[in-house]
Amino acid sequence: MHNPLASDSELWLSVRNNDEHAFAMLFDRYWMRLYKTSFRYLKDSENSEEAVHDVFLSIWNRRHQLEIDSIPNFLLTAIRYQVYNRMRAAKPPLTLTLNDLEMDYLPDHNQSDYRIKNQELLLELDEHLGKLPKRCQEIFYMSRMDHLSNQEIADRLGISKRTVENQITMALKHLRTCFKQVSIMLLSLLIFFR
Repeated sequence: MHNPLASDSELWLSVRNNDEHAFAMLFDRYWMRLYKTSFRYLKDSENSEEAVHDVFLSIWNRRHQLEIDSIPNFLLTAIRYQVYNRMRAAKPPLTLTLNDLEMDYLPDHNQSDYRIKNQELLLELDEHLGKLPKRCQEIFYMSRMDHLSNQEIADRLGISKRTVENQITMALKHLRTCFKQVSIMLLSLLIFFR
């Protein structure tokens, strides 16, 4: 039986050795803190509980692969990621129309063609973004889709503003490479998203 005052690192070492009791102690130690963080954003008790349980389930399932230096920092980042994904899933998908892009000057016979090309471009954009690391995707969506400033993103994710800037730069560089043929159209869309 573990000492209830055991350090996080001692408990984590035991968890990595399949000790369910040590895992339960970490769960009890951090569950309420993660729940409060989740509830602050989601404003829904059931959804917040599910987010916390998903974090701990993921940790247990990946206990042999994860290298965790700081349990509190890791858990805070994990719950923020869960919250962000749930908030994004709750929002209707972003769909741009010609009216959104203020393209009323187009002749009627060309508007349907532009709508189709616009939708194809957005689908391709989403596909290319899916190839980026999860954190990079998350930051890019927060910046371009949720219209958050770099400082707001840094504050929400508990990272530096410089890290946010680097991730956005990496995403834009990746997209420029993917969209060599349509870089002018992509640039127009990205400017619109700002």
